[in-house]
Amino acid sequence: MKGQGDILKVGSNEMELVDFRIFKREGDGVYEGIYGVNVAKVREIIRLPILTELPGTPSFIEGIFDLRGVVIPVVNLAKWMGVEAPEGVERNARVIITEFNNIQIGFVVHEAKRIRRINWKDIEPASFIDGAAGGSKVTGVTRIEGDNVLLILDLESVVQELGLYQPASATLNEHESLFDGLVLLLDDSSTARRILKEAFEKMGFHVIEASDGEHGLRLLEELYEAHGENISKKLRLIASDIEMPRMDGFHFAARIKEDPRFKMVPIIFNSSISDHFSEMRGKEAGGEAYLVKFDANLFYDEVARVVRAHIQ
Repeated sequence: MKGQGDILKVGSNEMELVDFRIFKREGDGVYEGIYGVNVAKVREIIRLPILTELPGTPSFIEGIFDLRGVVIPVVNLAKWMGVEAPEGVERNARVIITEFNNIQIGFVVHEAKRIRRINWKDIEPASFIDGAAGGSKVTGVTRIEGDNVLLILDLESVVQELGLYQPASATLNEHESLFDGLVLLLDDSSTARRILKEAFEKMGFHVIEASDGEHGLRLLEELYEAHGENISKKLRLIASDIEMPRMDGFHFAARIKEDPRFKMVPIIFNSSISDHFSEMRGKEAGGEAYLVKFDANLFYDEVARVVRAHIQ
């Protein structure tokens, strides 16, 4: 499945989504919910296997199964979202096997439709539906044919709910307060920005935050107006997520490396996408490190390595 992204060019500002459906009982009818997940996080799609139940787990955990020697927990997405599914709909269910933060987990969906290529410019952040039913489970929205809306689900929050992934705390202090200057941090997740900002500030940096690539470009223009040709001495590092509405991290990095004013500023990527192809794309885009969210000790080591290599 991950090979689907091979034809995506670095800097294209496009992503590929697996379009899947969750059906909901509504009175005498059925509502078809349209959802998506980044192909880069999908290993494969299979029929629902025979599962071993896990007593004492949340109701949306269907069980576990062995996939070629790896034990995979399986989450029923309809139950996780609080959706009452029509009777019999799961007879044709599929399981989307995903991997992010180096963790594999399966998600039961009622139908897997197709792969869609979508420009990040056409994806809007879901902040405007915070507080609506299920809003906290959605990271982005985009329109598709028939004037329908596709919702990009925050599947990573399932992993956090289950306690399968916890950011590793730092045990080493050797890099703390050794640096100064500015760091530009791009991430559409306020939680991720908070964690990374704290880590950078422990290292002595002052952090400027952006919520996506377009926002990051505007902030760079403001920094250049303030510092002029000294920008590369003031701005020590750019740290960017990959998946961001409007402009993704790869496209942002490609834009930076084409601009003579900013091309000398080092870039690192920090993402939950843990496949080798994305790491390769990060290097092609000009990144000097590719980190999977979030191991503080590794983060400190890599940031220190990259920044020291560019200190003038």
